[in-house]
Amino acid sequence: MKSFNTKTARLLAAMSAAALACTALSAPVNAQAVPDDLTVMPPVPTDYQPARTAWGDPDLRGMFPIDNIASLPMQRPANFGDRFWLTEEEYAQRAAQAGRSDAAYAAEDESGTIGMGHWVESDSSGRRTSLLISPANGQLPAFTESAQALYSAGRSSWTPGTIHQWVDDFDTWDRCITRGFPASMFPFRYNNGIQVMQAPGYFVINLEMIHDSRVIPIVKKEDIAARRWPANVRTWMGQSLGYWEGNTLVVETTNIIAGDSATTVVSERGPSPLNMATMGVPPFNTIPTSEQAKVVERITMTGPDSIVYEVTYSDPEVFVAPWTARLDWTRNDEYEFFEYACHEGNVQVRNYISSASAGLAAEAAEAARAEAAGTQ
Repeated sequence: MKSFNTKTARLLAAMSAAALACTALSAPVNAQAVPDDLTVMPPVPTDYQPARTAWGDPDLRGMFPIDNIASLPMQRPANFGDRFWLTEEEYAQRAAQAGRSDAAYAAEDESGTIGMGHWVESDSSGRRTSLLISPANGQLPAFTESAQALYSAGRSSWTPGTIHQWVDDFDTWDRCITRGFPASMFPFRYNNGIQVMQAPGYFVINLEMIHDSRVIPIVKKEDIAARRWPANVRTWMGQSLGYWEGNTLVVETTNIIAGDSATTVVSERGPSPLNMATMGVPPFNTIPTSEQAKVVERITMTGPDSIVYEVTYSDPEVFVAPWTARLDWTRNDEYEFFEYACHEGNVQVRNYISSASAGLAAEAAEAARAEAAGTQ
């Protein structure tokens, strides 16, 4: 559905080199020690003292691609039971699978080709069993009754059997607008770069996919309510305001555009808070978002090359309880962003509609012929 990023052979070669450099970091660096009890998730370490910016904030600047956790599912597979962590044997099996991916990369490089080995990159991703850490069972909370109805009735290019007759049959990512929030903060099959930039009074998160940029003002915690936009002012990524708790940046986001994928009014469609291209996320990209949606992120540097990112999502009109995911970010300042060409040359929305129209016309003509034959 998505158009391929237009790049020259030179840029592809450069990306291949960067991908191999990233693959070498097959496990998150200094992210978190694995406890003896694999059913326990320890708190985020806060003893590391990061360098300071010239204006005195903890310095988190750098490139932190999350390819190295892209193989972790959002929800915990049932075979891991109540464990947050893999056993040594399970981790060895995961590492062996990562080795086979490395071999695929090497074979492509040796033959001078670029194929699925680099398109869908995978590595051992550490010893976690899932990105979710709350609920403790590793499963997303159930939908509310009304949200379940909207989810089931939703339409996108990912829903089977959908006849795409107009743009309101496609989600915001189909149309190259946004993956949604907090969906944009989770790993995908590619374009997983995250760049952190800082300036006095601001914290910026640049995202490689669709090149979304989150410019987050740094405020006093007690001033957040006064800085909030009116409830009717909303954006795809919401309004994010951050404050420091020690060396941890806490970001609170509200005013996210609300909507669903069941409506036939294009302006009332909303992005899904989770994207199905993140492993272990419910299918179809049709989870609705209500005006009560709120995201709280905690960003903590745990070593010179590692950040722990936690995100808690609550939307009482959609999920019966909040949920929290924890992601390990590993520094790779050799990683680069290249053009993300999605709108350019993206003929698929038009092609879906054209082919659906042709199919409906053919069905109507066949029905007319059958009716005529039956009356003779």
